This record gives sequence, C-alpha cells and structure tokens, in this order.
Amino acid sequence: MATRRLGVGETLGALNAALGPGGPVWIKETRTRHLRSRDFLAPHRALQARFDDGQVPEHLLHALACLQGPGVAPVLRCAPTPAGLSLQLQRSAVFERVLSAVAAYATPASPASLGQRVLLHCPALRSSPCALRLSQLRTVLVADHLARALRAHGVCVRLVPAVRDPHMLTFLQQLRVDWPAASERASSHTLRSHALEELTSANDGRTLSPGILGRLCLKELVEEQGRTAGYDPNLDNCLVTEDLLSVLAELQEALWHWPEDSHPGLAGASDTGTGGCLVVHVVSCEEEFQQQKLDLLWQKLVDKAPLRQHLICGPVKVAGAPGTLMTAPEYYEFRHTQVCKASALKHGGDLAQDPAWTEIFGVLSVATIKFEMLSTAPQSQLFLALADSSISTKGTKSGTFVMYNCARLATLFESYKCSMEQGLYPTFPPVSSLDFSLLHDEWLLLFNSILPFPDLLSRTAVLDCTAPGLHIAVRTEMICKFLVQLSMDFSSYYNRVHILGEPRPHLFGQMFVRLQLLRAVREVLHTGLAMLGLPPLSHI
Repeated sequence: MATRRLGVGETLGALNAALGPGGPVWIKETRTRHLRSRDFLAPHRALQARFDDGQVPEHLLHALACLQGPGVAPVLRCAPTPAGLSLQLQRSAVFERVLSAVAAYATPASPASLGQRVLLHCPALRSSPCALRLSQLRTVLVADHLARALRAHGVCVRLVPAVRDPHMLTFLQQLRVDWPAASERASSHTLRSHALEELTSANDGRTLSPGILGRLCLKELVEEQGRTAGYDPNLDNCLVTEDLLSVLAELQEALWHWPEDSHPGLAGASDTGTGGCLVVHVVSCEEEFQQQKLDLLWQKLVDKAPLRQHLICGPVKVAGAPGTLMTAPEYYEFRHTQVCKASALKHGGDLAQDPAWTEIFGVLSVATIKFEMLSTAPQSQLFLALADSSISTKGTKSGTFVMYNCARLATLFESYKCSMEQGLYPTFPPVSSLDFSLLHDEWLLLFNSILPFPDLLSRTAVLDCTAPGLHIAVRTEMICKFLVQLSMDFSSYYNRVHILGEPRPHLFGQMFVRLQLLRAVREVLHTGLAMLGLPPLSHI
C-alpha cells in the first residue's frame, strides 16, 4: 500500500494537468447534496472554453479515470453530466489511506525551507493593559496566531517587543498568548551616535527638551521609495527621541542575536545578521502612520536594514458604542462574566466559585474572544456584538460552540473507555483490521475536514509579499472558520448517528471504524485549537 499522504492540492493539480495546457478547471465539491454523487467537478462552461462544444476527448476521459500520482486520491469513475465532467473517488480506499495515518493529516502539507526567519513586531505590547484598545488587542492576537502558524510550518519566529510590564504579562497569560518577557532594555548607544550625526546640522545648536534628540527629515526617503511603496505622502519629518531609538535598538538586537534553540538550522550561530530575515510589523490602522516613521528612521540610521513589511489590522467597532470606550481588560471581564452566567443557567448554582470550573471559564472566555477577533480577515474592519448569544453553545459560529463540540468528543471517547473497562466493549482492534467499506455517511467529515487540513495549515502560514509596497496580507481567519465548519459538521453527524451502539459483536465493526474516523476529527480539532493557543476541554 502506498504510504504518501493524499492531498486535495495534489489531486486537483493532477486533474487539471490531465486535461492538457490551460488554466485550472476542476473544483472540489463541499456541499452535501453534491457529494452524494461526485467529489470533483469540471464545470461545463469551463470545458467549453477548453474544448470544442465542451466535449472532452475519449482518451482524456480514460486518463482521468485511471489517474495516479504522488498524493493523488484514487479515482472510481469520471463521466460527463449536465453540470460538467463529474468525478468520484474510490471512497473506501481514501478512508483507509487517511484513517490508517491519522497523525499525518494534522501537520502542514509542505514544511518551510530550513533557516527561514521571521521577526514579528507588535508595538501595542509596549503599553500597559489598561491602555490597550480593542484594535490593539486584535493586533496582539493576530501576531500570536501567526507566530504559531509559522512555527508549525517550520519557520523560525522571533517576537518583539519582549514585555517588561508584569501586568501586561499577566494579561497575556490570561489570554493564552505566548509572548517573551524581558527585564532589560537593549542598548541604543550606536543608533544614538548615528542619529546625532544626522541631526547635527538640523538642530542649529538649539536646546531640546529631555529625551528629544532632534527632528529628522524623511521626505527624501519617501520620494526615493516612490508611490508604489505605500508610504504616506504626508510623511515629511520625524521627531527622534530616546524612546524611539530604544525601540529600534531592540529590533536590531533581536535580528542579530537569535536564540540557539529557535531553529535547528541556526544552532550554534548566535550572530545570524539580517540576511534572509523578514520583519513584519503587526499594527492597527490607527498606528500605521507612526510605524511608517519608525520604519523610515530605521532605514535612515542602519545600513542594510532588513526587508520590512506592514501587516495592518482594520479597526474594531463595537455594535451600539464606540470601540474606544472599552479597553481590552474590560472586554475580557465582560466576556468572562457572560460565560459564568451562561454556565450557571445551564448547570445551576454559582460555578464561578468552584475551583474545578475556574480554568474552564477562563478557556471559554478566551475562546470567545479569539474566535471573534480572528474569524474576520485581519485587514478588514471588525464588528463586535456584545450580546449573550456570542457565548452560547447553541450558536454555530462562536468559540464556545467549538469548545462544546471538543468536549462532546472527549466525552464520547471517555464513555467508550469506561464501557470497555466494564467489559461491554472489546479493546480497540488494530487499524489494519478495520473494514472501511462500512463508512458512508462519514464522507463529508473526511473529505471537507480531515483530508484538506494539511493544505489549510500551509495556507495559514503564507506571508503574501507579492503585491508591490510595504503592506502584506495574511489569512489568519482560515483556522477559525475551518474549526467552526468542522464543529457544525461533527455536531450534525453526532446528532444523526449513534456511535456507541449496543454491545453486540456484529455491531462492533461499524462502531470501531466510526471511532477511528472521530479520532482523526479529534486530532484535527486539537491541532487547530493549538494554533489559537487553546487547550481541548473534556467537559463544559
């Protein structure tokens, strides 16, 4: 049996290549009604553009029906239909290939090249938590999620600034944001000397306020970059301060001294320089102007400054109230109170005083916040609705709903374990002995959730630098949307199919093959939650 992991991308690539030169034609089906009869479709209109009258030659139909290749799923049939060319996979064979190697489908499809380095800079973390606006909180959560996605993809990531405020560290721990701490400031002596050289003639000997070194003209730099660079044309000068140089010094220090354990390819190389390193400033749209000033100052004072890109997060608006009225800690407390009230209504009593529920409430609160903040593309404006429906386990688009279904999975496997220990069910047999032809209704879960997950992980870690200029685009919303859809599909399946049937030997085969499928669902769900810094819950 072939052991290479099957892939949606590989299968689509082979299908398109089989039709000859031209653009992509095939699409993957996702809807239940389409998946009853096909898995991939080459729409009739696309075929008309490729072939006369949309008729695919017989030899190409034969080639598609016999399609093979690394990572390509085996084909059962391929035939013309009114909608276009319809193709269905050998589903039992796909079930067997995927569910016999569950762990392989919870890792990115293609790891990054060894030694690739990214420095993520989130200026909002230089403030105190009580001054952190909701738009700044969004940048923190985006940066944390992006760092996890890049590391899972094999990229060496460093986070700046190292947080010094103990209150900010505590708040980040509450939010389950993994960010480094520091007690010392980086030395800005060299940068200060360079700045003074640039400023000597401009200041004309005038006395300046403490902490201010002078004003530096940036207009020439902006004009050199050109309009396509994306710098604000109103940038003309920058007030150079000790604090600004301290920020630049920390960035320079982080670039030159990477931790030895940060990546296998960097071991033993403490001074790695700026070559091959990408700096990504993750800032809110309100902070972009100031960040551009810092960026140009860096270029002015440092020879061979690294490649820098700006990830700009859109504004955060609260329904019915200006977002500036609520700080990040107030937002967390608001959601935490809602979670506690909802749980009290569901279970009765004041569970907030129960130590066993303290961590659960904390996880649910953070899950609610992260799914709200990260389910929208970071470049877009975000609207927050503060109604209680955002934390309901019945709503299908909340972080609480995802965690609820995570707990349902845990309860299911715990129930099987208890029944097995009581002698009602036998121990789980070897996967190689399972009959995967018994799976039918489960195709939606495998085809839409498990099989495409490695490709999704890889796309989440893509830093789109193709557009000209300093702005960069990322797809940090994909994981949240995927987990919500996975939870909806699992919930529908769980409510429709009785997994743990009566303890009768002739029913065990189907039960075990379904449990193996749900093992894969659990693995994918846990991996997705880990990308958000969220632990799986065993009960809610």
